[in-house]
Amino acid sequence: MEQDMEVSIMAKKTEIVMDEYIDVLEKIKERITQAQYRVMTNANVERNILFWNIGNVILQYSQWGNKFVETLSKDLRMTYPSREGYSVRNLNYMKQFARRIPSEEILHQGGAKISWRAIKLLIDKTENLEEHMWYTQQCLENGWSSTVLSHQIESALYYRQALADKTTNFKEQLANPFSEQAEEIIKDPYIFDFIPNAKKLREIELEDALVQQITKLLLEFGSGFAFMGRQYPIQVGKREFFIDLLFYNVKLHCYFVVELKTVEFEPEFAGKLSFYLSAIDGELKSPNDNPTIGLLLCKGKDKIVAEYALKDVNKPMGVSEYKLSNYVSEELQDKLPSIEDIEKRIN
Repeated sequence: MEQDMEVSIMAKKTEIVMDEYIDVLEKIKERITQAQYRVMTNANVERNILFWNIGNVILQYSQWGNKFVETLSKDLRMTYPSREGYSVRNLNYMKQFARRIPSEEILHQGGAKISWRAIKLLIDKTENLEEHMWYTQQCLENGWSSTVLSHQIESALYYRQALADKTTNFKEQLANPFSEQAEEIIKDPYIFDFIPNAKKLREIELEDALVQQITKLLLEFGSGFAFMGRQYPIQVGKREFFIDLLFYNVKLHCYFVVELKTVEFEPEFAGKLSFYLSAIDGELKSPNDNPTIGLLLCKGKDKIVAEYALKDVNKPMGVSEYKLSNYVSEELQDKLPSIEDIEKRIN
């Protein structure tokens, strides 16, 4: 009888171990996947550091001219026939990479941590080290592919997000560092060039079109935004109100209310948005959430009028324009900061 009980106990123990084994196996597989990713990432970093070092050598002997690069390319490819990357074109990129990234410290801070393809894109499409490193940081934080990076550069994201003269009251209504973090995620203008025939759409139709392209909409809003709903209903007293677009930002831990206006900004828009922010804070926001943020997206705005409208509003909100075609047009070029403005902000 005792032997039977021992066998039964052993069987149970074996069964428990087998159940746990599945969890153990999944954990090991996850660690292997993570290790493989680290190996791949480290391999990319090491290769990029190598390319940067080669670029510095080429810079040292740049007085030898193009013939030097051509001869070097030929000899390296003969010595390392199984390795790619030593074409004349790529060696010239290495030289430009070394010229763009002036020190090993900056290189190790992030300059070498993205793909070589992304680095070449940044060399081709950005103007200076500050812009280059800003996009590098965005790639690292958001996991952008080279295709997404190219799109973001072409939409002038750096100028719309990092250098834009934004219209918000975050500094007055939010405590640091939350106010700075909120300011950083706002763009001006937003680009909705993925919507066909958007100029002919009414406000409600534009909302529909944006939601139908939700993946592209979230890409434009940026990392951390989760879409909660369109015409989101909220009950206040005996009445029901509808919010144009409601998001939750998981990085800022707050709700984000967007009111879309297919007309120029009017001061009364701020009052309605303020009411919605109060309603979300009162009905949806949890004690662990940060204050709800609002954004008025308008067809256009008079910046001075918008600033006065937000001056005495006691809820955190911003006013931005949206554009329905690619950003770099003559109209928008006028709104880009000048070289002098950029230098002032960098310094």
